[in-house]
Amino acid sequence: RVLTCGYTPPPPHPKIDKTAFAAARSVPVRHFESTAAALRALRHEGYAIWAMETTARSRVYTSVACPPKLALVLGNEEAGVDPSVLEMADLLVEIPTFGLKNSLNVASAAPVVVFEVLRQWGVLDDAASVLSPAAGAGAAAETR
Repeated sequence: RVLTCGYTPPPPHPKIDKTAFAAARSVPVRHFESTAAALRALRHEGYAIWAMETTARSRVYTSVACPPKLALVLGNEEAGVDPSVLEMADLLVEIPTFGLKNSLNVASAAPVVVFEVLRQWGVLDDAASVLSPAAGAGAAAETR
């Protein structure tokens, strides 16, 4: 699920519809007035909270084990994750970058880290077995 906070609009919203198309209707979304309120709710539900931000304390996202209940906090495109939110996080993770720019935009960074979380959880292994020809997907494609 996706949690939106503050001035970030939840669907339905014209800007979200423009970029997400119908996917915005297939993902559960909950809106909170503040990020702090969202994190308190997640912590109450037993989630570990990781903030994605480049700091001196951050660990490379591939060097940590992802817990089974994990919430990722992504920051504002311009300002990143608010320092008060960084203090609420259990862990800070980063994607190593090279060159002058020390960060990626949210649309690029989110799928990189989410892919690693899914890989560690074994979700990608399950998806590969469902889509493999040995599982029957190839045969169905050949008969069409």
